[in-house]
Amino acid sequence: MVQSNSFVRVLDKIEWAADKLQSQLAATRHFYQERDMKQAYDQAIRLEETSERLVLLTRVLPAYTGSPYADIEVENLIRLCIPVDIGFTKEGWFCVRIPALLPKKESGSADYIRSFLYPAMREFFEKQPPIRYRDCVLIYRHVYSRDRPERQKRDHDNIETNMVSDIVALYVMPDDGPDICSHYSCSAAGLEDRTEVYVIPKAEFPAWFMEEQMMPEEGVMLYEKAPSGPKKDM
Repeated sequence: MVQSNSFVRVLDKIEWAADKLQSQLAATRHFYQERDMKQAYDQAIRLEETSERLVLLTRVLPAYTGSPYADIEVENLIRLCIPVDIGFTKEGWFCVRIPALLPKKESGSADYIRSFLYPAMREFFEKQPPIRYRDCVLIYRHVYSRDRPERQKRDHDNIETNMVSDIVALYVMPDDGPDICSHYSCSAAGLEDRTEVYVIPKAEFPAWFMEEQMMPEEGVMLYEKAPSGPKKDM
């Protein structure tokens, strides 16, 4: 009965968030049609926040049925809906490609990143030998859709990038402290929004910097194994 009551409570929260989402969606459309872009932007931000809460609630709901398969099936759905590309470039540089920009948040939780990035990294390294970069550059390349107004670009540093750094470091570095790696961020225009994360030996950063200017809009080819083999203990 306790489990049943918990299921109903979460379901009630989902219904409340869904109703709020519909209201905010209508308000966003109204202000856009009125060409009031400031209000449209404010409503769009609220809409995004509510949708994040709704997704998190719906992710936990199956577990309240008591099914022993709930966590596995939800994880599989996350993998299908948020396909993360992980691999090595032809130069042997490690890369993670996330099909979205990391939103700017001053506070709050970035647990949703852990929910899709941890499983993807774990699955990738179940088939790979361990890698440890010890003198490297951790690069964030924020690719913006060409349709995105320049003024709406977000700051590079936010709690989401910190979460991604922690997860990437767990698998390819002893840690992401200054003694191990330097940090570099840049932006580029592309066909659609995405975030690219690279980990490369510090000595090869000038080569990456030159290569970045010639990267295709759809992103560079990634290989399951580095063409020359993974670069260990760099």
